[in-house]
Amino acid sequence: MKKIAVLTGSPRAHGNSEQLADAFIVASQQKGNEVVKIRCAELDLLGCRACNCCYEDEKPCLMEKQFNDIAPVIQEAAAVVVFSPLYWFSFPAQLKAVLDKFYAYMHGGRCIAGKECAAVFCGETDTESDFAGISTSWRLIADYLKWENKGIICICNAAEPGDIAKTDGLVRAAQLAQLF
Repeated sequence: MKKIAVLTGSPRAHGNSEQLADAFIVASQQKGNEVVKIRCAELDLLGCRACNCCYEDEKPCLMEKQFNDIAPVIQEAAAVVVFSPLYWFSFPAQLKAVLDKFYAYMHGGRCIAGKECAAVFCGETDTESDFAGISTSWRLIADYLKWENKGIICICNAAEPGDIAKTDGLVRAAQLAQLF
């Protein structure tokens, strides 16, 4: 059994990337994994302010209580899997704010290396090359954190809520769970 942190980036509570995350979670739990879903859009976070006060008073971030609530979940997880829509060739601001806060682990001397990770992205585009920016960013993040990237899945033609059901995305998200 593994502990898996699932980060979702969409502001739509039941949007396409959220549905992908749910398909992954169900398949992962069927394998016996413990999964915690963190809806980044529900958090009221700003990006990292580079105050370098990470882990002072044992708090990951002196500025953001909500990050402090989720930081232990991410730190204790054996794997982190991100599900996100494509926003202007990159991450939505809500998810990016959480990813920026990973600086706290590094600056605060908290080892989060050695995790497994993956990412699933979806978007309105019908061209998979439009995911190059977000995919490259994710690879760089995983490499920098010394995480083992189990894969990146990009799903086109998912603009409106429910469009994901017209693709093979839900099946691919469930299949991804088999790697963890």
